[in-house]
Amino acid sequence: MAILVWVLIALAIWHFTVFVPDRFAGGIVGAFAVAIAGGIIGGLVLSGFDMPSRHATDVGTVLLGIPGTLIALVLLWLAGARREAREAAATDAA
Repeated sequence: MAILVWVLIALAIWHFTVFVPDRFAGGIVGAFAVAIAGGIIGGLVLSGFDMPSRHATDVGTVLLGIPGTLIALVLLWLAGARREAREAAATDAA
């Protein structure tokens, strides 16, 4: 049940990527995939690789998916922005 919660919170955060310039490596689909993976991995790491059961899932479990999702999205955005800057510099030099 915890993985479902982490996926849903990652999906909710991913929806807010429309408010930032689309410089994600892989575009919006790449951001979707990385947000889901980041939510799951972050939730697992922060829960100590313990899989909370259905009855142990609470608001605290939901909050565990947020940092991983945000970190993953920021890293992907920075990678895409860096790639765009490198391509722009290469076109200006040519």
